[in-house]
Amino acid sequence: MAKVIFGNHSSVFVPRKDREKIRQFYCDVLGGEIVKEEQDRDFYCLGGNFYIAFLYADVPDASEFLRTARSIWLEIKTDKVEEMRQRILESGVLKLDIPDPHLYFQAPGGQCMRLCGIDEDMSFYEGKGAGPDVEKIKEVVGEKKI
Repeated sequence: MAKVIFGNHSSVFVPRKDREKIRQFYCDVLGGEIVKEEQDRDFYCLGGNFYIAFLYADVPDASEFLRTARSIWLEIKTDKVEEMRQRILESGVLKLDIPDPHLYFQAPGGQCMRLCGIDEDMSFYEGKGAGPDVEKIKEVVGEKKI
């Protein structure tokens, strides 16, 4: 079978009106760097090896968080969790109410993220060990019991 891995590049379409909020959050709050700017897109580098391109277009505003079964959380890691948590919350992002010890939030542009420590044991999210109450999480995100 062919080997498959996730790469270190990503892109997302976002409304043009969100450009300044996105720049402020990804540069000033997360410490990223804009490596290239064009009329309708910005290319960012985070942590020295993750690249994300924001493609600005006339797309629907996704600033209201919609919980669906197809949502994916991006994990961001830091060596100073409490400091970064405070910076993220002070930036005015939408904090998501997930019954888990980590900070979950929706960044400008609509991406949902989980903050954790660089050296933190995240084995629960690999299917090992004890972790958050999964039934409670399902309840919060709106899973209907059949």
